[in-house]
Amino acid sequence: MELYNKKNRQELIDLLMQEPFKRITLSFYRYVRIGNPEIFRNELFTAFNHLKVLGRIYVAHEGVNAQLSVPEYNFEKFRAAIDDNWLLKDVPFKIAVEDDGKSFFKLIVKVRRKIVADGLNDDAFDVTNVGKHLSAEEFNEALKTPDALVIDMRNHYESEVGRFENALCPQADTFRELLPEALEMAKKHKEKKILLYCTGGIRCEKASAYFKHHGFKDVNQLYGGIIYYAHEVKEKKLDSKFIGKNFVFDERLGERITSDVIAHCHQCGHAADTHVNCANPECHLLFIQCPACAEKMNGCCSTHCMEIIALPEEEQRAHRKGHRKEGDRKNIFHPRKGKLSIA
Repeated sequence: MELYNKKNRQELIDLLMQEPFKRITLSFYRYVRIGNPEIFRNELFTAFNHLKVLGRIYVAHEGVNAQLSVPEYNFEKFRAAIDDNWLLKDVPFKIAVEDDGKSFFKLIVKVRRKIVADGLNDDAFDVTNVGKHLSAEEFNEALKTPDALVIDMRNHYESEVGRFENALCPQADTFRELLPEALEMAKKHKEKKILLYCTGGIRCEKASAYFKHHGFKDVNQLYGGIIYYAHEVKEKKLDSKFIGKNFVFDERLGERITSDVIAHCHQCGHAADTHVNCANPECHLLFIQCPACAEKMNGCCSTHCMEIIALPEEEQRAHRKGHRKEGDRKNIFHPRKGKLSIA
Protein backbone atom coordinates (compact mmCIF):
# COMPACT_ATOMS: atom_id res chain seq x y z
CA MET A 1 0.00 0.00 0.00
CA GLU A 2 1.47 3.39 -1.04
CA LEU A 3 1.23 6.08 1.63
CA TYR A 4 3.04 8.87 -0.22
CA ASN A 5 2.88 10.54 -3.62
CA LYS A 6 5.65 9.40 -5.96
CA LYS A 7 4.97 11.50 -9.06
CA ASN A 8 6.91 14.67 -9.77
CA ARG A 9 5.38 18.14 -9.74
CA GLN A 10 4.92 18.48 -13.50
CA GLU A 11 3.27 15.07 -13.81
CA LEU A 12 0.83 16.00 -11.07
CA ILE A 13 0.03 19.38 -12.63
CA ASP A 14 -0.57 17.74 -16.02
CA LEU A 15 -2.94 15.20 -14.44
CA LEU A 16 -4.85 17.97 -12.66
CA MET A 17 -5.24 20.01 -15.84
CA GLN A 18 -6.62 16.96 -17.68
CA GLU A 19 -9.33 16.20 -15.12
CA PRO A 20 -12.82 16.27 -16.69
CA PHE A 21 -14.59 16.99 -13.37
CA LYS A 22 -14.95 19.95 -11.01
CA ARG A 23 -13.35 20.23 -7.57
CA ILE A 24 -14.38 21.87 -4.31
CA THR A 25 -11.73 23.61 -2.20
CA LEU A 26 -12.36 23.49 1.53
CA SER A 27 -10.65 23.57 4.89
CA PHE A 28 -11.33 22.22 8.34
CA TYR A 29 -9.60 21.86 11.67
CA ARG A 30 -10.27 20.28 15.01
CA TYR A 31 -8.42 20.36 18.28
CA VAL A 32 -8.79 16.81 19.58
CA ARG A 33 -6.48 14.42 21.39
CA ILE A 34 -4.90 11.93 18.94
CA GLY A 35 -3.04 9.09 20.63
CA ASN A 36 -0.98 7.92 17.66
CA PRO A 37 -0.69 10.66 15.00
CA GLU A 38 1.36 8.44 12.65
CA ILE A 39 -1.35 5.76 12.43
CA PHE A 40 -4.03 8.44 12.08
CA ARG A 41 -1.98 10.10 9.35
CA ASN A 42 -1.77 6.87 7.36
CA GLU A 43 -5.50 6.26 7.72
CA LEU A 44 -6.29 9.73 6.39
CA PHE A 45 -3.90 9.41 3.46
CA THR A 46 -5.35 6.02 2.45
CA ALA A 47 -8.97 7.17 2.67
CA PHE A 48 -8.47 10.53 0.95
CA ASN A 49 -6.13 9.26 -1.75
CA HIS A 50 -8.77 6.68 -2.70
CA LEU A 51 -11.27 9.54 -3.19
CA LYS A 52 -8.76 11.53 -5.33
CA VAL A 53 -8.55 14.26 -2.68
CA LEU A 54 -5.66 16.71 -3.04
CA GLY A 55 -4.29 19.15 -0.50
CA ARG A 56 -2.32 19.49 2.69
CA ILE A 57 -3.08 18.04 6.13
CA TYR A 58 -1.14 18.44 9.37
CA VAL A 59 -1.72 15.88 12.13
CA ALA A 60 -0.45 16.23 15.70
CA HIS A 61 -1.28 14.95 19.16
CA GLU A 62 -3.39 18.12 19.58
CA GLY A 63 -5.55 17.65 16.45
CA VAL A 64 -5.90 18.05 12.67
CA ASN A 65 -5.59 21.03 10.30
CA ALA A 66 -6.54 20.48 6.64
CA GLN A 67 -6.83 22.46 3.39
CA LEU A 68 -8.15 20.23 0.61
CA SER A 69 -9.49 19.98 -2.92
CA VAL A 70 -12.23 17.35 -3.26
CA PRO A 71 -13.71 16.06 -6.55
CA GLU A 72 -17.29 17.28 -6.72
CA TYR A 73 -18.56 13.79 -7.58
CA ASN A 74 -16.86 12.38 -4.47
CA PHE A 75 -17.94 15.10 -2.07
CA GLU A 76 -20.68 13.08 -0.33
CA LYS A 77 -18.34 10.09 0.05
CA PHE A 78 -15.74 12.44 1.49
CA ARG A 79 -18.24 13.84 4.00
CA ALA A 80 -19.22 10.28 4.94
CA ALA A 81 -15.57 9.28 5.42
CA ILE A 82 -15.09 12.25 7.74
CA ASP A 83 -18.21 11.44 9.76
CA ASP A 84 -17.28 7.77 10.02
CA ASN A 85 -14.21 8.82 12.00
CA TRP A 86 -15.24 9.62 15.58
CA LEU A 87 -12.39 12.11 15.95
CA LEU A 88 -13.67 14.19 13.00
CA LYS A 89 -17.42 13.52 13.00
CA ASP A 90 -19.49 16.63 12.14
CA VAL A 91 -16.41 18.84 11.79
CA PRO A 92 -17.53 22.01 9.97
CA PHE A 93 -16.14 22.69 6.50
CA LYS A 94 -15.11 26.14 5.29
CA ILE A 95 -15.82 26.17 1.55
CA ALA A 96 -13.66 28.44 -0.63
CA VAL A 97 -15.15 31.75 -1.71
CA GLU A 98 -13.51 31.64 -5.15
CA ASP A 99 -12.51 28.30 -6.62
CA ASP A 100 -10.99 27.41 -9.98
CA GLY A 101 -10.49 23.78 -8.94
CA LYS A 102 -6.70 24.14 -9.17
CA SER A 103 -5.89 24.99 -5.54
CA PHE A 104 -3.74 21.87 -4.96
CA PHE A 105 -2.05 19.35 -7.24
CA LYS A 106 -1.05 16.60 -4.77
CA LEU A 107 -2.01 15.12 -1.41
CA ILE A 108 0.37 15.73 1.48
CA VAL A 109 -0.34 14.45 5.01
CA LYS A 110 2.34 15.26 7.59
CA VAL A 111 2.77 14.53 11.28
CA ARG A 112 3.88 17.61 13.19
CA ARG A 113 4.40 18.64 16.79
CA LYS A 114 1.56 21.16 16.44
CA ILE A 115 -1.09 21.77 13.80
CA VAL A 116 -0.25 25.50 13.86
CA ALA A 117 3.27 26.58 14.81
CA ASP A 118 2.56 29.06 17.61
CA GLY A 119 5.66 28.71 19.80
CA LEU A 120 3.51 28.44 22.94
CA ASN A 121 3.80 26.12 25.90
CA ASP A 122 0.24 24.81 26.01
CA ASP A 123 0.76 23.49 29.55
CA ALA A 124 1.25 27.06 30.78
CA PHE A 125 -2.39 28.11 30.25
CA ASP A 126 -5.87 26.73 29.58
CA VAL A 127 -6.05 26.35 25.79
CA THR A 128 -9.74 25.37 26.04
CA ASN A 129 -10.74 28.71 27.62
CA VAL A 130 -11.30 30.38 24.25
CA GLY A 131 -13.05 33.60 23.33
CA LYS A 132 -16.71 33.96 22.40
CA HIS A 133 -17.47 32.88 18.82
CA LEU A 134 -19.32 35.52 16.83
CA SER A 135 -21.29 35.04 13.61
CA ALA A 136 -20.82 37.49 10.73
CA GLU A 137 -23.84 39.48 11.85
CA GLU A 138 -22.66 39.54 15.49
CA PHE A 139 -19.14 40.50 14.43
CA ASN A 140 -20.46 43.39 12.33
CA GLU A 141 -22.52 44.57 15.28
CA ALA A 142 -19.55 44.27 17.65
CA LEU A 143 -17.50 46.42 15.29
CA LYS A 144 -19.84 49.31 16.17
CA THR A 145 -18.80 49.13 19.83
CA PRO A 146 -16.97 52.36 20.78
CA ASP A 147 -13.25 51.69 21.33
CA ALA A 148 -13.52 48.01 20.32
CA LEU A 149 -10.09 46.66 19.42
CA VAL A 150 -10.06 44.67 16.16
CA ILE A 151 -6.91 42.58 15.72
CA ASP A 152 -5.87 40.72 12.59
CA MET A 153 -4.30 37.42 13.68
CA ARG A 154 -2.64 36.80 10.31
CA ASN A 155 0.80 37.52 8.90
CA HIS A 156 1.63 40.91 7.36
CA TYR A 157 1.45 39.68 3.75
CA GLU A 158 -2.09 38.42 4.40
CA SER A 159 -3.47 41.63 5.91
CA GLU A 160 -1.70 43.69 3.24
CA VAL A 161 -4.24 42.66 0.58
CA GLY A 162 -7.38 42.44 2.73
CA ARG A 163 -8.53 43.27 6.25
CA PHE A 164 -11.37 44.52 8.39
CA GLU A 165 -11.76 48.27 8.56
CA ASN A 166 -9.70 49.89 11.34
CA ALA A 167 -8.05 46.59 12.29
CA LEU A 168 -4.69 46.48 14.03
CA CYS A 169 -2.38 44.50 11.73
CA PRO A 170 0.84 43.09 13.23
CA GLN A 171 3.81 43.14 10.86
CA ALA A 172 4.98 39.60 11.64
CA ASP A 173 6.11 36.95 9.16
CA THR A 174 4.85 33.99 11.21
CA PHE A 175 2.13 33.21 13.75
CA ARG A 176 4.87 32.44 16.29
CA GLU A 177 6.11 36.05 15.95
CA LEU A 178 2.61 37.50 15.65
CA LEU A 179 1.17 36.40 19.03
CA PRO A 180 3.55 38.43 21.25
CA GLU A 181 3.37 41.40 18.85
CA ALA A 182 -0.44 41.41 18.95
CA LEU A 183 -0.40 41.15 22.73
CA GLU A 184 2.01 44.08 22.94
CA MET A 185 -0.25 46.19 20.70
CA ALA A 186 -3.25 45.53 22.94
CA LYS A 187 -1.68 45.37 26.43
CA LYS A 188 -2.98 48.81 27.50
CA HIS A 189 -6.56 47.95 26.54
CA LYS A 190 -7.40 44.93 28.69
CA GLU A 191 -10.85 46.25 29.60
CA LYS A 192 -11.92 46.89 25.99
CA LYS A 193 -13.83 44.51 23.73
CA ILE A 194 -11.28 42.47 21.77
CA LEU A 195 -12.32 41.22 18.32
CA LEU A 196 -9.97 38.67 16.75
CA TYR A 197 -10.14 37.26 13.24
CA CYS A 198 -8.08 35.06 10.93
CA THR A 199 -8.53 33.05 7.73
CA GLY A 200 -10.53 30.04 8.90
CA GLY A 201 -10.67 30.39 12.67
CA ILE A 202 -7.90 28.04 13.79
CA ARG A 203 -5.35 30.69 14.77
CA CYS A 204 -7.96 32.57 16.79
CA GLU A 205 -8.74 29.46 18.85
CA LYS A 206 -5.26 29.54 20.37
CA ALA A 207 -4.91 33.33 20.28
CA SER A 208 -8.15 34.02 22.15
CA ALA A 209 -7.14 31.62 24.96
CA TYR A 210 -3.73 33.30 25.03
CA PHE A 211 -5.33 36.75 25.38
CA LYS A 212 -7.65 35.56 28.17
CA HIS A 213 -4.70 34.00 29.97
CA HIS A 214 -3.04 37.44 29.92
CA GLY A 215 -5.98 39.13 31.62
CA PHE A 216 -8.15 40.38 28.77
CA LYS A 217 -11.79 40.29 29.90
CA ASP A 218 -13.96 40.54 26.78
CA VAL A 219 -12.32 38.38 24.11
CA ASN A 220 -14.27 37.51 20.95
CA GLN A 221 -13.39 35.74 17.73
CA LEU A 222 -14.95 35.54 14.28
CA TYR A 223 -16.51 32.10 13.90
CA GLY A 224 -15.14 30.27 10.86
CA GLY A 225 -12.81 33.15 10.04
CA ILE A 226 -12.92 35.28 6.92
CA ILE A 227 -13.94 32.33 4.73
CA TYR A 228 -17.15 31.61 6.65
CA TYR A 229 -17.78 35.35 7.14
CA ALA A 230 -17.79 35.89 3.37
CA HIS A 231 -20.36 33.12 2.88
CA GLU A 232 -22.59 34.48 5.65
CA VAL A 233 -22.37 38.00 4.24
CA LYS A 234 -23.51 36.74 0.85
CA GLU A 235 -26.27 34.46 2.16
CA LYS A 236 -27.71 37.02 4.60
CA LYS A 237 -27.07 40.04 2.37
CA LEU A 238 -24.97 41.78 5.00
CA ASP A 239 -22.51 44.61 4.46
CA SER A 240 -18.97 43.22 4.24
CA LYS A 241 -16.76 45.03 6.70
CA PHE A 242 -13.84 43.00 5.39
CA ILE A 243 -12.39 44.70 2.31
CA GLY A 244 -10.09 43.36 -0.39
CA LYS A 245 -8.79 39.81 -0.80
CA ASN A 246 -8.41 36.92 1.58
CA PHE A 247 -4.92 35.40 1.30
CA VAL A 248 -5.00 31.59 1.14
CA PHE A 249 -2.16 29.08 1.47
CA ASP A 250 -2.65 27.16 -1.76
CA GLU A 251 -1.92 27.61 -5.46
CA ARG A 252 -4.53 30.41 -5.70
CA LEU A 253 -2.78 32.62 -3.11
CA GLY A 254 -5.98 34.61 -2.65
CA GLU A 255 -9.72 34.82 -3.09
CA ARG A 256 -11.57 38.08 -3.64
CA ILE A 257 -14.06 39.18 -0.98
CA THR A 258 -14.78 42.72 -2.22
CA SER A 259 -13.69 44.69 -5.29
CA ASP A 260 -11.46 46.98 -3.20
CA VAL A 261 -7.76 46.87 -4.08
CA ILE A 262 -5.94 48.14 -0.99
CA ALA A 263 -2.38 46.98 -1.72
CA HIS A 264 0.29 48.04 -4.21
CA CYS A 265 2.70 46.38 -6.60
CA HIS A 266 5.99 45.84 -4.79
CA GLN A 267 7.88 46.78 -7.94
CA CYS A 268 6.20 49.88 -9.37
CA GLY A 269 3.84 50.98 -6.58
CA HIS A 270 0.65 50.91 -8.65
CA ALA A 271 -2.55 49.53 -7.13
CA ALA A 272 -2.41 45.71 -7.17
CA ASP A 273 -3.20 42.80 -4.87
CA THR A 274 -2.07 39.70 -6.76
CA HIS A 275 0.49 37.65 -4.87
CA VAL A 276 2.93 35.64 -6.95
CA ASN A 277 6.03 33.57 -6.31
CA CYS A 278 9.11 34.61 -8.24
CA ALA A 279 9.38 32.52 -11.42
CA ASN A 280 12.96 31.64 -10.49
CA PRO A 281 12.61 28.42 -8.39
CA GLU A 282 15.90 29.22 -6.67
CA CYS A 283 14.28 32.37 -5.28
CA HIS A 284 10.51 31.69 -5.15
CA LEU A 285 9.99 35.00 -3.31
CA LEU A 286 6.38 35.77 -2.43
CA PHE A 287 5.44 39.30 -3.45
CA ILE A 288 2.72 41.45 -5.06
CA GLN A 289 3.12 42.09 -8.77
CA CYS A 290 0.88 44.00 -11.20
CA PRO A 291 0.24 42.67 -14.75
CA ALA A 292 2.55 45.27 -16.33
CA CYS A 293 5.50 44.32 -14.09
CA ALA A 294 4.72 40.62 -14.52
CA GLU A 295 5.11 41.03 -18.28
CA LYS A 296 8.14 43.29 -18.01
CA MET A 297 9.91 41.07 -15.46
CA ASN A 298 8.78 37.72 -16.87
CA GLY A 299 7.20 36.87 -13.52
CA CYS A 300 10.43 37.52 -11.63
CA CYS A 301 11.24 39.74 -8.67
CA SER A 302 14.52 41.09 -10.07
CA THR A 303 16.70 41.26 -13.14
CA HIS A 304 19.03 38.74 -11.48
CA CYS A 305 16.21 36.18 -11.36
CA MET A 306 15.29 36.97 -14.97
CA GLU A 307 18.85 36.13 -15.95
CA ILE A 308 18.71 32.84 -14.02
CA ILE A 309 15.52 31.56 -15.67
CA ALA A 310 16.95 32.47 -19.08
CA LEU A 311 19.72 29.91 -18.56
CA PRO A 312 19.44 26.34 -19.91
CA GLU A 313 17.62 24.03 -17.49
CA GLU A 314 20.82 22.13 -16.67
CA GLU A 315 22.55 25.34 -15.56
CA GLN A 316 19.47 26.35 -13.52
CA ARG A 317 19.54 23.02 -11.68
CA ALA A 318 23.22 23.50 -10.89
CA HIS A 319 22.43 27.00 -9.62
CA ARG A 320 19.68 25.69 -7.33
CA LYS A 321 21.88 23.20 -5.49
CA GLY A 322 22.10 24.18 -1.85
CA HIS A 323 19.35 26.78 -2.11
CA ARG A 324 15.84 26.73 -0.67
CA LYS A 325 13.46 24.12 -1.94
CA GLU A 326 10.72 25.23 -4.27
CA GLY A 327 7.61 26.26 -2.37
CA ASP A 328 9.39 27.37 0.82
CA ARG A 329 7.15 30.19 2.02
CA LYS A 330 9.75 31.39 4.52
CA ASN A 331 11.20 33.40 1.63
CA ILE A 332 8.77 36.27 1.99
CA PHE A 333 8.95 39.93 1.02
CA HIS A 334 8.50 42.28 3.97
CA PRO A 335 7.08 45.75 3.18
CA ARG A 336 9.05 47.36 6.00
CA LYS A 337 12.22 46.69 3.99
CA GLY A 338 11.05 48.76 1.04
CA LYS A 339 10.01 48.06 -2.54
CA LEU A 340 11.65 45.39 -4.62
CA SER A 341 14.20 46.61 -7.11
CA ILE A 342 13.60 46.00 -10.79
CA ALA A 343 16.92 47.50 -11.82
